[in-house]
Amino acid sequence: MHEDPCKRIGHKLRFQRTCERFAITKIYQSSDNEPPTGGNGIYTADVAIDWQVLLRAQGYRLTPQRQLVLEAVTSLGHGTPDEILAEVRKTAGGVNASTIYRTLELLEELGLVTHAHLGHGAPTYHAASDSDHLHLVCRDCGSVQEIDVAVTSSLIERLDGEHGFETDVRHFAIFGRCRTCRDAARARREAAASS
Repeated sequence: MHEDPCKRIGHKLRFQRTCERFAITKIYQSSDNEPPTGGNGIYTADVAIDWQVLLRAQGYRLTPQRQLVLEAVTSLGHGTPDEILAEVRKTAGGVNASTIYRTLELLEELGLVTHAHLGHGAPTYHAASDSDHLHLVCRDCGSVQEIDVAVTSSLIERLDGEHGFETDVRHFAIFGRCRTCRDAARARREAAASS
């Protein structure tokens, strides 16, 4: 019998968020209607995502490497392959970069993770179960802000109506200047103009 990843100490919050996003629940039945505990007597999540079920439904196993990558992606929220590798190596020091890349590629094919390009570097991965969002990337400070895709609804409709183009904005990043950097640049211009 496999150990439920949600039973592992220290993973409660990130797994609960992921579990809630996938809307997968396990119904635990026992004589006292309490959830079962792990071997250490501690159960850390009432809602459990069962990546094993999701992978097996598509003909794959939940290997330790796949589980570690899924945990890292979920923990980081958004992470490059190098950031995911660093997170995985906190638990399993022997995992190499090629394993991370292969695993991310497979998990994306299976619809468990997705990526966006937030600059000239490596793509950034996040759980596919995250709500659809766009990325606003500041060219000055590098900050990334997530916004709801609803702000692009008129653009999506126009592209469809005028060009017959079905748009997938989930990989969309808009580059510009964040409010903080814009205000700082304006203040510098005003200070330079007044001196």
